[in-house]
Amino acid sequence: MKFEAGSFEVAVIGAGHAGIEAGLAAARLGCKTAVFTINMDAVGNCPCNPSIGGTAKGHLVREIDALGGEMGKAADACFLQMRMLNRGKGPAVHSLRAQIDRRAYSTRMKHTLELQENLELHQAEITDLTRNDDGSWLLTTRLEAQYRAKAVILATGTYLGGKIYVGDVSYESGPDGMFPSKFLPDALEKLGMSIRRFKTGTPARVLKSSIDFTDLEEQCGDDPVVPFSYDTEHPTENKVKCHVSWTNARTKQIILDNIHRSPMYSGKIEGIGPRYCPSLEDKIVRFADKERHQLFIEPCGLDTEEMYLQGMSSSLPEDVQIAFYHSIKGLEHCVVMRPAYAIEYYCADPIQMYSTLEFRDFAGLYGAGQFNGSSGYEEAAAQGLVAGINAALKIQGRPPLILERSGSYIGTLIDDLVTKGCNDPYRMMTSRSEYRLILRQDNADTRLTPIGREIGLISDARWEKFTAKQAQMQKERERIAGTVLSPTEALNQILREHHTTEVANGTRLIDLLKRPELSYEALTPVDTGRPALNPNIFEQIEIEVKYDGYIQRQLLIIERVRKLEKKLLPKDTDYSKIEGLRLEAREKLSKVRPENIGQASRISGVSPADISVLIIYLSTLKKNPEE
Repeated sequence: MKFEAGSFEVAVIGAGHAGIEAGLAAARLGCKTAVFTINMDAVGNCPCNPSIGGTAKGHLVREIDALGGEMGKAADACFLQMRMLNRGKGPAVHSLRAQIDRRAYSTRMKHTLELQENLELHQAEITDLTRNDDGSWLLTTRLEAQYRAKAVILATGTYLGGKIYVGDVSYESGPDGMFPSKFLPDALEKLGMSIRRFKTGTPARVLKSSIDFTDLEEQCGDDPVVPFSYDTEHPTENKVKCHVSWTNARTKQIILDNIHRSPMYSGKIEGIGPRYCPSLEDKIVRFADKERHQLFIEPCGLDTEEMYLQGMSSSLPEDVQIAFYHSIKGLEHCVVMRPAYAIEYYCADPIQMYSTLEFRDFAGLYGAGQFNGSSGYEEAAAQGLVAGINAALKIQGRPPLILERSGSYIGTLIDDLVTKGCNDPYRMMTSRSEYRLILRQDNADTRLTPIGREIGLISDARWEKFTAKQAQMQKERERIAGTVLSPTEALNQILREHHTTEVANGTRLIDLLKRPELSYEALTPVDTGRPALNPNIFEQIEIEVKYDGYIQRQLLIIERVRKLEKKLLPKDTDYSKIEGLRLEAREKLSKVRPENIGQASRISGVSPADISVLIIYLSTLKKNPEE
């Protein structure tokens, strides 16, 4: 028999990376919040990589932290190895990646939720979701408990109608052998929501003692360690090494001989898989000319012997998996503890949402994470944070948070999802942003901490630390602009050693730093007035100085785009009646319902000529407001 179990302002369905950030944000902003999880032991689980960050994803984690989120702090507390990727490339693509202890991370996140004021954590499968006459939502659990909520955030990950595939075997399941969310998909379809099937996968886990590391390439962490969170002042040292191996011709042949046994190629899997994180069999087929593929052997934690095989996801039968793993150097005798699998699940078309991640047709209902068609822990956490913030702001009658794509990778991620949609699981990459040189991981706090403070997620102590850093940066900018170095032999010796032109006159320190051959470090012997500051400050300023021309050009472009973002389109615009729009543009605009001209300009199928028509249309509305 159904019974009334309680009421909340915000209810979050799912306690993965999206659900955690959503629940914490809403509760920290003062809303009475509930987070529901199918299994309490799966809170903050990492069913795929035991890692946080990576190329572009590290940017997202830094931005989450700058806004007041939790992921960066947890990663710093639970990391096993920390590395800054792409150091050999420009600063726009430098990205932090942490190998983490997945159980420690999960335990820490669960405890953080348990300790959070205004938040209750419940183990329950939500089986039904209906709208009450007053606009609130009614959630029903499998045990027939009913909860009321003013706002609901769907953060179901890969649990929603989850189905596992390993060769010919398939069965209903969530990740890691958990129960799937079996009944909620029907409830969402009854609401009228558009949902579809996506697919992702994960590699096997193998026993550490069964791996021969003798001839494998070692991959060490950075020293000193650079943390994710701006609150982490004294990060610990790296605790583990990772290793690299490669597939070979035998591996390839084993897979090709058994490709007909893959459910992806036999047609059993209907869901669309991730384009940028393909399974090993998919890589073998799509890149037939490649002789080998790289894999990384990574520990899952300090208190487990499980090792993760990055780059080796598969849905081939278990016997085939064992055969091709045994063909790889170092894995010839490996013991497979958990076989690889593919998982198919339901997710929503994100074009149904506003930039706040609220559904256009379902007031008070939000989506976040893989439920929105994205992939990855970091993309999920970023969306969860924004959804939780906006649910709370709406309940409190405050203006929504809409992050511009020119101001953050989080803004880029959400804008891409709600304007362009996704035909396969969306993955953040630095190439997705037009403003990479401005949206660097090193300056995430400068860009976003003031926003987090205004919302209410940045504490007084954190704000004081941030403002002190900004003052130090400004003082250092003034110092290098005003410091003139004499043309001494010591200075010219440094210039010769770094293959750059010697100076005959006094030269400003800022002009020397503009030279690509020079750096703060190179000029240390002659820069005697340099203050003792956080290395991050010198890094940011040096990048600003060296790339000033490019940065200024990007800022001009951003300002032009911002003017288009300010041209708001009425929600009830009937695009079929706007003369001059092409048929394709009318169809796309009617489907996406963009919030402004800038957003409309990024919709595939909407041309510059169509944008001109929309601008003219808006000008006529201003002249004739009654229309």
